[in-house]
Amino acid sequence: MNILAPPKARLDIEIVHDLVCPWCYLGVRRLLRTLRRRPDIAFELTWRPFLLNPDMPRIGMARPDYIVRKFGGEDRARRMYAAIAETGRAEGILFRFDRIRRTPSSVDAHRLVRFAARFGRGDSMVEALFSAHFTDGHDIGDIGVLIDIATGCGLDPLSVRRFLIGDEDAEAVHADNLRAHRIGINGVPCFVIGGRHAIAGAQEPEVIERLLDVAASDAIPL
Repeated sequence: MNILAPPKARLDIEIVHDLVCPWCYLGVRRLLRTLRRRPDIAFELTWRPFLLNPDMPRIGMARPDYIVRKFGGEDRARRMYAAIAETGRAEGILFRFDRIRRTPSSVDAHRLVRFAARFGRGDSMVEALFSAHFTDGHDIGDIGVLIDIATGCGLDPLSVRRFLIGDEDAEAVHADNLRAHRIGINGVPCFVIGGRHAIAGAQEPEVIERLLDVAASDAIPL
């Protein structure tokens, strides 16, 4: 132990998110970039599901139908997606909304994150799912696609298949979604730090850092 090194603050960070939310991808990327600049903070991430489309069929929906239902038409969606894509480039994210052919239910993808977290792969799984959906245009509601993604993250494909074809953790995903609404979270991403401090939206790193400072001052040092 280096007795000259200052103690680190330990922060538990809950990330309330949906894997089909582009702003969540941006917000998570900004949070992680900010945390990498803070060697004085030891952190542990917990991924909490939020369902932006709770009534989405488990088989998903054709993208054109979803765009009409969500935005009222393609022109509005195109303008919004163009703005998100421009913001994403600054964060090193390549959004390719034109590749997305189906809008999936995210329930199984959230279940897979919970499964991966048992093996210490939750963080990498979230990144892989975001990238598969928003950059590659893959249907992350399809079990075959999810198995391929999980295999790429180092998980055993047979174990993943057995897990996904059942309903394990589905109730937990819906319970977490309900809990988020009950505590007043109505939009994502939302970061809850140390159980006491929260911030919603894909905030700029400077805003996130100020919140980390406040939370770190309340934390018990390691």
